[in-house]
Amino acid sequence: MAPVTDLVTFGETMLRLSPPRGERLETARSLDAQAGGAESNVAVGAARLGADAVWLSKLPDSPLGRRVVGELRSHGVRTGVSWADPDDTRLGTYYLEQGGDPRGTNVLYDRDNAAITTVSSEELPTGVFEEAERFHTTGITPALSEAAAETTRDLLHAAGAAGVTRSFDLNYRAKLWDPETARAAFEDLFAYIDVLFIPRRDAREVLGREGEAVEIAHGLAAEFDFESVIVTRGEEGAVALRDDEVYEQGVFEADTHDAIGTGDAFVAGFLAKRLAGGDPAEALEWASATAALKRTIDGDLAVVTPAEVEATIDGADDIDR
Repeated sequence: MAPVTDLVTFGETMLRLSPPRGERLETARSLDAQAGGAESNVAVGAARLGADAVWLSKLPDSPLGRRVVGELRSHGVRTGVSWADPDDTRLGTYYLEQGGDPRGTNVLYDRDNAAITTVSSEELPTGVFEEAERFHTTGITPALSEAAAETTRDLLHAAGAAGVTRSFDLNYRAKLWDPETARAAFEDLFAYIDVLFIPRRDAREVLGREGEAVEIAHGLAAEFDFESVIVTRGEEGAVALRDDEVYEQGVFEADTHDAIGTGDAFVAGFLAKRLAGGDPAEALEWASATAALKRTIDGDLAVVTPAEVEATIDGADDIDR
């Protein structure tokens, strides 16, 4: 019997609070509220592109926790949430102050005592793996707490035992841990990962990998036996390695309205196309196009359609790739 769930993701989602563009947090009189979290961003992007997606997490049973679930469900994502006592835990938030050069964009996190930091695999509906095709999480989640790290490992193991293809976006965050600690934690998880997404910058600074993207991909695949390695290179595009075959993809130009969530949109586009039967080259193309579209949209989420992705790809002759 064919799987009925295309994609399962697991991780933290926070409430993103942003003053109007150009205003400072210290003087703003209003804040825009949106859900934002790497794994839920991927679930939303993939769902928008036709995948049946489920997001697993732990939230406080509060208006803010229910708001997150409502927003994700509005984009077609099914949720498997463990509800925590709001007197004991809370929903993490982050504040985003966007500014142009030379000020730049500033992100402030307020996530201490978030419900996700107490999560355990026993609380989550892991039976979903019995009917799933792929499982995805990121390097942000194990950085949140020992419990979150243990649950990440448990879920990766459970997904593998069920025959689910497991992907992992390294997603290193310097505000959560130092490179040495992160490297040890990541390499401990690599035995449970089939597909690795990694920025070239993180491969160098966190994993100590030298060389260009193709060399990095080959080295990681050989050492950790990944089925596929996708190395992103910012404005230089991305490289994918699978079965010793190298695929390269440039970027699609975009007017950057909001860059937050671009990497998650890239992963969503890649996974959605692979789930739909596309080969790695087609998946890279969809990933790049989805990421470009995300840059034009406010918020963390890639609120896009398959038709828009196809139109972006079809218009590539007029775009510097």
